[in-house]
Amino acid sequence: MIRQAVVPAAGDGTRLRPLTRERPKGLLAVDGTPILTRCFDQLLAAGITEVVVVVGYRASDIVAEYGDTYRELDLQYVHQRDRLGLGDAVSLSEPFVDGEFLLVNGDNVFDPAFDFGDLLDRHAESDAAVTALAERLSPEDATETGVFEPAGAFDDGAVRVEGVVEKPDEPPSTLASAGCYVLPAEIFSALSLLRPSDRGEYELSDAVDVLCAAGARVEAVELAELGGWRQNVNRPADLDRATERVRDR
Repeated sequence: MIRQAVVPAAGDGTRLRPLTRERPKGLLAVDGTPILTRCFDQLLAAGITEVVVVVGYRASDIVAEYGDTYRELDLQYVHQRDRLGLGDAVSLSEPFVDGEFLLVNGDNVFDPAFDFGDLLDRHAESDAAVTALAERLSPEDATETGVFEPAGAFDDGAVRVEGVVEKPDEPPSTLASAGCYVLPAEIFSALSLLRPSDRGEYELSDAVDVLCAAGARVEAVELAELGGWRQNVNRPADLDRATERVRDR
């Protein structure tokens, strides 16, 4: 049973200015509750007991807010001093992670009814090395995120993934990462092989590609299949949209 999660929450939140001038993105409120608090509550509901929080911008604000524990969650903090991408953020968590773990981006707001435990159950029922939560986007939006290269389907309906392309000019599909993965310990070895991308960042998608090339089973499960929605919060309008969606539940 997976009990550990990694939550990257180091970003500067520059596109959310002026809201993030005096607080980090993770402490911005959605319907009165900080984004990270919502994340932690849903991780607890899924049976997670330990969380590694990757902090950076205004890190002390996050540490002061939650301390070493939040409810029944044990919290560890690692500082990403140079924002070198999601792959770099995940690699910093290695000393605190033992075996498989759940990765949830700290700038995502999920439907309050969504259960990360459903994704963990799907992973446990398969022999996948990596299980990615995915969502369908428009062709235009698919150029702005990590997009999966599908290669058929497994018997359980999950999409077989043969690669991930980060912000492609010509997306190979409209099936995109929803900012949540179940990852094996081998991801750290894959991350150690990476060089910076054209953006100057270490891309988690490149590390998943390394596992695909090595023959690991990588599958994508659609968020719509598990139920609920996700709102990535990058701009003030995203925060407003997340609040509206929570209130509409």
